[in-house]
Amino acid sequence: MAVTAALVKELREMTGAGMMDCKKALVETDGNIEAAVDFLREKGLAKAAKKAGRIAAEGLVKIATAEDGKTAALVEVNSETDFVSKNEEFVAFVDGLAKLALTAESNDIEAFKAMAFDGATVQEALTAKIAKIGENMSIRRIEKVSGDVIASYVHGGGRIGVLVAGSGEATDAAKAALTNIAMQVAAMNPQYVSRNDISADELTKIRSITLESALNDPFSLPKPILNSLIEKALADGWSAEDVAIYEEKKNDKSFNFNYLPNFLSQEAKAKLAELAVADKAAISENKIFTGLVEGRVSKQLKEICLMDQVYVRAEDGKQTVAKYLESVDKALSVAKVVRFEVGEGIEKKEENFAEEVAAQMAASK
Repeated sequence: MAVTAALVKELREMTGAGMMDCKKALVETDGNIEAAVDFLREKGLAKAAKKAGRIAAEGLVKIATAEDGKTAALVEVNSETDFVSKNEEFVAFVDGLAKLALTAESNDIEAFKAMAFDGATVQEALTAKIAKIGENMSIRRIEKVSGDVIASYVHGGGRIGVLVAGSGEATDAAKAALTNIAMQVAAMNPQYVSRNDISADELTKIRSITLESALNDPFSLPKPILNSLIEKALADGWSAEDVAIYEEKKNDKSFNFNYLPNFLSQEAKAKLAELAVADKAAISENKIFTGLVEGRVSKQLKEICLMDQVYVRAEDGKQTVAKYLESVDKALSVAKVVRFEVGEGIEKKEENFAEEVAAQMAASK
């Protein structure tokens, strides 16, 4: 029987084995697909299909740097357990993939999986590793960066990997500075390099969310605005019990009014927030409120923008990353930052050992 491309594709989908392995199995079995499945199982190449549904949220990140120091690549490969991520064969496999990523034309993961690797393709090599090691694995992402000077940092035995590409002269001082910044990125996880990287739409969104958040937290509002909202709630909204509590605390000269929320009901506090949101237009025109919102936005930007963050090694506890970089070399700048953390964004399955054992016992009956 002729071995067609459609037959190879069908066998590959059934078993998860590599294309060449499927073709060889069909040739060996004269195109008998059922016999080919058995052939692959006997060779251990069909095991990967059974494991493909398992969640792989552990794993390893690895970095490879070109000899000229101007290009580096970061790769994340996931496994089911932390135990496998420490397996020597798995570590060597990820190392090899990081080096291969240096030659990739893009960061497209599917194109990367199709690249030649160890006598096969990356995908086929992965399938073979799954079959041999016995766990589901996935090559999740790669990123290659280039620049005048590149610094890298790996934290937690391969849990977090960071690449920093800089523009400027590649001096030892510049490399050391960018390495320090890579460590900062690993620890503080900024979303942007600088405020200039935030689009106008994103900045508007941040400001809008901050404004709404302030309105829904009325006790954090400027006192004149809060007092106005309380007067409205007293007139129509609060229960008699909440009104009595307010009057009692108001007349107690020794009472710290900042603690009032601790004595009011949830309904009373919700009513204040409701009144604040309803009066959004008028409150938004208040200069004191505008200043409060802008202050909170500025604080957020200092947390999410690398250049605005306080440098973690600052002796005065105030120096920003931008000022630190300037103190090393005014001509040195950060062009790009990449940070991979193993399993980030992957929903891990909650394991219940007792339930799993009970299910297995029930199935065996």
